[in-house]
Amino acid sequence: MSKIKSLILGSAAVIAASVGAQAADLPVKAKAVAYVKICSLYGAGFYYIPGTDTCIKLGGYTQLDVNFNAGNYDQPGWANSTGGAVAAGSTYGGNNLSMGSRDKEYFTTRARNQFNIDTRTATEYGVVRSFWASNFEFSTGAGPSSGNLTVDYGFVQFAGFTFGKAVGTFQTPWGAYGGNNNTSFLLGGYDNATGITQIAYTWQFGNGVSAQVAVEDNRVISRTAVLNANEANATLNTTGAVAQSNYTGNMAPEFTGNIKIDQAAFTAQFSAAAHQVTGNYYAPNNGAFGNAAATLVETNGHPNSVWGYALSGGLQLKNLPTGPGDKLSLDVTYANGAMRYLIGGVTGANFNQQGNAPVFAGSYQSMTALTLLDGVYTTGNAIEKTTGWGLRGAFVHNWSPAWETDVFGSYTSINYNANATVAYCAAFNFQGTVKANGYSCNPDFKIWQVGTRTAWTPVQNLTFSAEAMYTMLDQSFTGSQTLAAGAGGPFKPAGVYDFKDQGIVTGNIRVRRTW
Repeated sequence: MSKIKSLILGSAAVIAASVGAQAADLPVKAKAVAYVKICSLYGAGFYYIPGTDTCIKLGGYTQLDVNFNAGNYDQPGWANSTGGAVAAGSTYGGNNLSMGSRDKEYFTTRARNQFNIDTRTATEYGVVRSFWASNFEFSTGAGPSSGNLTVDYGFVQFAGFTFGKAVGTFQTPWGAYGGNNNTSFLLGGYDNATGITQIAYTWQFGNGVSAQVAVEDNRVISRTAVLNANEANATLNTTGAVAQSNYTGNMAPEFTGNIKIDQAAFTAQFSAAAHQVTGNYYAPNNGAFGNAAATLVETNGHPNSVWGYALSGGLQLKNLPTGPGDKLSLDVTYANGAMRYLIGGVTGANFNQQGNAPVFAGSYQSMTALTLLDGVYTTGNAIEKTTGWGLRGAFVHNWSPAWETDVFGSYTSINYNANATVAYCAAFNFQGTVKANGYSCNPDFKIWQVGTRTAWTPVQNLTFSAEAMYTMLDQSFTGSQTLAAGAGGPFKPAGVYDFKDQGIVTGNIRVRRTW
């Protein structure tokens, strides 16, 4: 019995030793390598770039806009934005009276993909940040495989400085999206949703108080048009629209600044901007507007440059008693020779619309003639700057975490002084069209708007929204004029057209998935 027991124990020892040897030969599971490490310094979504101390965040959205009686982003059908092409040399000029004809786009769409990269690195001078955002989009009228690539933002921030294409210093934090899908066409204040090239410096004083100054290259966004009234036939057409601006080349940057207070209950900002208004050479002054010899050459001299400016005050109230997340945003702007700070840079300089109902018996239809100018000059005289003011407001109410309704509106008033009015009307009247029915010329105008938007967010970062907006073009001309038919077509026919205020109803449906 003792021998059997010893044999069994010995066998067990041999088996155990064998198993242990095999186990020693098995691979050991390695620890997971942290290829991507979360960076919690700058908020959610940041990760360390492997092998560096730089944090990166990728983001963007995919969006579809469907527009009714409007261009993209609910742009009203003014300034020929939804009209068809017009043959060169047409007396209608720029298809102002093709509004309502069958070549107008009543239905437009745009599909957009936006991609952005945000990188940040902590240094002894503070955080160094770079940011880039571009849009890849396809709109109504583009070819089957064509589209559009834009660079909205591309800037570096270091030690309080911003270098590159960033949000304009003049703009309030809510200026681009106060209460509707895009404030570019809600007038009465500054809009800069796509950035301006700049060098800016920001001071942070603590407790939400900051100040910023900037030098900006605002060549496109800040300019509207300058009218050389002695070149009437080259600058105005028969409906008062600007066919050719007489601005010079870019001679100076924009100078902008703001002071901001950002608190839990409210945000307030005061902004200021300086803009140079320059005119091209004079036309020969021989007492006749628009004569064939009116060549703009250096020997004719030119008006001295003048500086325009704009001022804006904005207030956003938060934590309202109407509900969590509700906001009331208001801003008021005054402009003197710097009208793009009042009416945004994507709207064009002409707001012309045709209406079916005439004012006077025997007339065919009606129209508006609204022209936005930074200034007007005539040979031998200074530039007369245009002035104006505007008010915008939006109220955002959250019915629930998923449902939101916004109500928004604006009012804009544009005024030409006495000298500018005389020069503009002399150029406009020179066009040779017959005026009747108590005709009078007055380039002053007003535009007011009201609208509403409702948004549904069924899941996080997916929003369906719809908005409707009414725009009234309130002009100051009276009477009527006879217009000839244009070359080519389709056009409105030759006939008598009455000056009359015009209303435009537009709509937009948007789907956006943000990531």
